[in-house]
Amino acid sequence: MKKIIAVFLIALLMIPSLCSATEVGLDLVPNGKSAILVEASTGEVIFEKNSHERYAPASMTKMMSLLLFIEAIEKGVMTWEENITVSANASAMGGSQILLETGEVMSVYDLFKGVAVASGNDATVALAERVAGTEGAFVNKMNEKAKQLGLKDTNFVNCTGLDEDNHYSSSYDMMVIARELVSHEKILEFSSIYEDYLREGTDRKFWLVNTNKLVRFYKGADGLKTGYTDNAGYCLTATAKRNEMRLLGVIMNEENSNIRNQEMMSLLDYGFNQYETEKILNTTTKVKTVKIDKAKNQEVDIVPLKDITLLHKKADEKKNVTFEIKLNELKPPIKKGEVVGQIIVKENDKTSRVEDVTVSKDVEKANIINLFLRHLNNILVGNIDF
Repeated sequence: MKKIIAVFLIALLMIPSLCSATEVGLDLVPNGKSAILVEASTGEVIFEKNSHERYAPASMTKMMSLLLFIEAIEKGVMTWEENITVSANASAMGGSQILLETGEVMSVYDLFKGVAVASGNDATVALAERVAGTEGAFVNKMNEKAKQLGLKDTNFVNCTGLDEDNHYSSSYDMMVIARELVSHEKILEFSSIYEDYLREGTDRKFWLVNTNKLVRFYKGADGLKTGYTDNAGYCLTATAKRNEMRLLGVIMNEENSNIRNQEMMSLLDYGFNQYETEKILNTTTKVKTVKIDKAKNQEVDIVPLKDITLLHKKADEKKNVTFEIKLNELKPPIKKGEVVGQIIVKENDKTSRVEDVTVSKDVEKANIINLFLRHLNNILVGNIDF
């Protein structure tokens, strides 16, 4: 009898580790091997299942490629209008493709669309070679970026997601990449396209149809990336926005695309039905005014570096929200956007968020004339004794 009781107690202790991080016994993705659902602005996890287990990510790999492409454009490494000549290596890519030919010239804009909408392996490699010189060099950049993002369960061997040994990720890591990607809102202009064309007006006109059917059939869906290989099974990273709340879901290793899509919609439905966000501060909200003696304008307003939003269940009572500001030593000059400290957000006296703060406008260093006039003014108003 004692043995039976002991086994029962051990089983009870194991239950939480086998269930979702949100509610015991809740499995919104019964067929997928791994999954996660987060609210994008806060990064808070609503649901997860085996989210740190490693699986082949298939074409969800291209989210990292797309992220690096966008960053390259933002840094001026290449432009949307620039034309790229397709290499033999790129045109030889198998799997999903936009049928590029060796020597064909196509704009960065159209190649990017070919990746984001149709998951073109050939377009991905063409852009990767433009950014880094070779696909191998670009993959090194992908892995460097993975380290910068703090990913623990990801290693890339190629930029397309085709099956290769030692090419793996996790639903958690894919979520982190997706969250970083959607912070560049330009991606959503492409990932929300359901159908379009390349090479219009030529005899090689190519019909693009989004591999992510949710952008057509699910309310608010505007991305992000599907995937399938023999090793990976059917995968999907999806994002949708309703009432100013954006959700990000990842499912890995499903049996077929229909089940994958249905379970993703159920996952998103749960998030939208059960949760809501509340924006409590934005980038223009003054959270503190400080005095900087050696600044041209001594009084400086401190504001959040980005909008601050809280996530809570619709059925829960709202918590009492308070803030604590911790500033670094402030010495001019300081540029707007430069991190000058943190704001600690507390709900019912418990820390829920820590976010960066900055100055509301550039803070210039006072020159000798500013300091002399300030000193003279202090004498006149009697703030300095002789």
